[in-house]
Amino acid sequence: MAQSEKEAALAAIPVDGDSPTIFDKIIKKEIPSTIVYEDDKVLAFRDISPQAPTHILVIPKVKDGLTGLSKAEERHVEILGRLLYVAKLVAKQEKLDDGYRVVINDGKNGCQSVYHIHVHVIGGRQMNWPPG
Repeated sequence: MAQSEKEAALAAIPVDGDSPTIFDKIIKKEIPSTIVYEDDKVLAFRDISPQAPTHILVIPKVKDGLTGLSKAEERHVEILGRLLYVAKLVAKQEKLDDGYRVVINDGKNGCQSVYHIHVHVIGGRQMNWPPG
């Protein structure tokens, strides 16, 4: 297992659907972050451990039990669409005109480290395939 996978596995402690996470502290501005986009529903900020020249996380401001994609319900359809639309806005803002990757990790084997759904926007270099 690679070091980043080990770190993610250690950090990936599933929590109750509405238990606070580090992202809740970022939303409340209790923990500093470099915010690149914010509206009434979504916050986007630079990842503190970037995997590419551009690595931004897009999160909903209200978790509503949506700890990961596997927990999505019909009521989450609107916010899921908003997350992807904001990912596109952020990519354009960051001038990722040659392409970028959008990633949603889910669960332990998906290397999810924070149980508050989030979209990674990764770019600024050539991505490899297959990932991970």
